[in-house]
Amino acid sequence: MTVGYALIMTVIVVSFGGNILGLLLVFFVPGYVLVAALFPSDRKHEWVERIALSIGFSVVVIPLLGLAINFSPLGIRRVPFLGVIDVFTALVGLVAYWRRMRLAPQERLSASLDLAWPAWKDYSAIDKTLTALLLVGLVAAVGTVGFLTRPAQEDNRFTQFFLLGPGGNASGYPTVLNISKPTSVLVGIVNHEASTVNYTVRVELVGVRLVYDSTTARNETVEMNRTTWSWFNFTRADGQNWTQYYTFSIPQIGLWKVQFLLFVNGGFSVPYRELHLYLTIE
Repeated sequence: MTVGYALIMTVIVVSFGGNILGLLLVFFVPGYVLVAALFPSDRKHEWVERIALSIGFSVVVIPLLGLAINFSPLGIRRVPFLGVIDVFTALVGLVAYWRRMRLAPQERLSASLDLAWPAWKDYSAIDKTLTALLLVGLVAAVGTVGFLTRPAQEDNRFTQFFLLGPGGNASGYPTVLNISKPTSVLVGIVNHEASTVNYTVRVELVGVRLVYDSTTARNETVEMNRTTWSWFNFTRADGQNWTQYYTFSIPQIGLWKVQFLLFVNGGFSVPYRELHLYLTIE
């Protein structure tokens, strides 16, 4: 029955979105089948203890399952994650069923429904403690799910702006060049803005010199001159990327900064992102 519930709730959550009953799928079912596999007899623990252990084990198991799927090609996404929970529930549930069937019928775990509301004073100290922990666990579970399923915030949207070396790797960047010798870097962006964006990349050559700052006791770069070299305009939808090799050479010796400025949707007053390379020309 537990495995069937897990499969049905997975279909409901995937098809229609979140459901309050889906909380049990994450914060109760994995731990319940694990407890059932470890303790198939009804002589070991009362039901209050089993419920508390089920929630506690679920809180431990779910992060481990998430960690495992994070290192797989599937990644932590809703459908693969629910699928992993279903597989775990099915496999451990089969172990629990096999162990239970090996017991004598009178020793197998069973439950009866008593609709009478028990008096708090009739609980033992252990039952009272476990009940309190159960309530705390439920509140924490509901709060965790609410936090994880909250709407995505605007500041989670961004554009990845990067420079790679001549080999297309994050290494081998040019730092020292002979005068007028050409070199290349790979410029790229990836749109994670959740909308289509008009991008502009402006490349500028900035002459700089080092000046010692006695206040900070270190050298500071001071801009001497600036020349605009190139402009690139392109549009990319959410999830799309743009890359292009940029080849340049510098005809004068000295210290230079090649600056790559990214602008979005025609806003040229302030760069959205900035990257640069410092080069010594000999």
